[in-house]
Amino acid sequence: MTDPSAGDRDEFGIPIIVTPMSASERKHKAISDAAIAEFVTEGYAGASVDAIASRAGVSKPTIYSHFGNKERLFLAVIGRYLRSSHTDLGPIAARITEASDLRAALIDYTGTWARIVLRDDIMTLRRLVIGEVHRFPQLGEVWAQTDAVNDEALTAALGELHARGAVRVPQPRHAVRQLIAMTIGAAQLVRTFRPAYEFAEGELDDMISSGVDVFLSHYATRA
Repeated sequence: MTDPSAGDRDEFGIPIIVTPMSASERKHKAISDAAIAEFVTEGYAGASVDAIASRAGVSKPTIYSHFGNKERLFLAVIGRYLRSSHTDLGPIAARITEASDLRAALIDYTGTWARIVLRDDIMTLRRLVIGEVHRFPQLGEVWAQTDAVNDEALTAALGELHARGAVRVPQPRHAVRQLIAMTIGAAQLVRTFRPAYEFAEGELDDMISSGVDVFLSHYATRA
């Protein structure tokens, strides 16, 4: 029997008792995990429900009872993984409006975001979505919506700074796209088509900081 005195506790110091998953929930998770592994490795066309069932330790009818068919399984697990693997950087964006050093704050924000999207699992998923977006345009929309959370946070921060006269950004949404393209997008493009590429020490930092410098050279206020 598990000792309730061990493990995580809540803010009151009371042990947190994790509710065990039902057999159906365990199977659903096993199928999802197996499907992600299979689709990432083989792509949509190359992946088979038989292989997913074997990975998950379930039968094909069990997969169909949970997800309906291969297409629905693909959309469900890829969409869920996309949403769970990205991080909401809103709190960091909010700090930009109070930063004494705007350049440093923007470098911190875009650098943090870049290191998230450059993770191997997200880059692998990005290539998979690019390869299948013609067949499943819904995935492109999910990806765009996921990134939009961080776009909106940064747009709001730049809009506030413009209103205060700290920067000249009359079109903050347009400016955000430019900043992302010169920092995160530039690094992402390299890794999208060169999966084995490893940034040299300081290379990614230089790419981020130089992109921020170009951005501020246009949008920063002049004394």
